[in-house]
Amino acid sequence: MIGILGVGNILLKDEGFGVKFVHVFRSKYSFPENVEVVDGGTAGMFLSSIIEKYKKLLIIDVVNEDLPAGTVKVYEKEDFFLNRIPTKLSPHQLGLQEVLLLSEIMGKCPEEIKLIGVVPKEIEVGTELTPELERKLEEVEKLALKILENWGVKYSIRRNSKPEVWWERKRF
Repeated sequence: MIGILGVGNILLKDEGFGVKFVHVFRSKYSFPENVEVVDGGTAGMFLSSIIEKYKKLLIIDVVNEDLPAGTVKVYEKEDFFLNRIPTKLSPHQLGLQEVLLLSEIMGKCPEEIKLIGVVPKEIEVGTELTPELERKLEEVEKLALKILENWGVKYSIRRNSKPEVWWERKRF
C-alpha cells in the first residue's frame, strides 16, 4: 500500500496547505486500489494505524525553514529520525514525528517516506491559503506525481473534476 497524506490545520491559513493539497489532488486524479489519498488534518498520534499499513508514504505539509514563503523542499525518511526537519509549526507535526519514530521502533514504519514541505507565509486565523502558497499547489502536484511515478504508481486524470474544499466555501 502507498499513502499520500496531507496534514495541517485548515483554520490557520497556510498551515492547512497539506490538507487542501490532498483534496485538490484527489479530485484531479484516480489511483489504483493500493494507493490512498488521506486528509490527516491535525490527528497526529491518531494517524499511527493509518501510517503503519503503508510500505511507502508521501506526506504534504508546511515546514518552518528560514527561506522565502513558498519555497518547496523534499525530505526523506531519515530526516525525520535525524531531526533534520525544521522546527515544528504546530502540535500535529510533533505527533506525526512521534508516530513515525514509534512505528520505526516497532518495525511497522513505512519502508520509504518522503515529505514535501512548503514554507508558509502566514500562520494565523483564516481558512484560505495566502496567494504565495495557493500558487504552489501546482508545483507540489507535479512533484508528488513524479515521486509516485518513481514508486511505480499508475494514475489517470479525472475529467471535469472540482475539488471539495468545503472550508473555503462562501456561506453568505
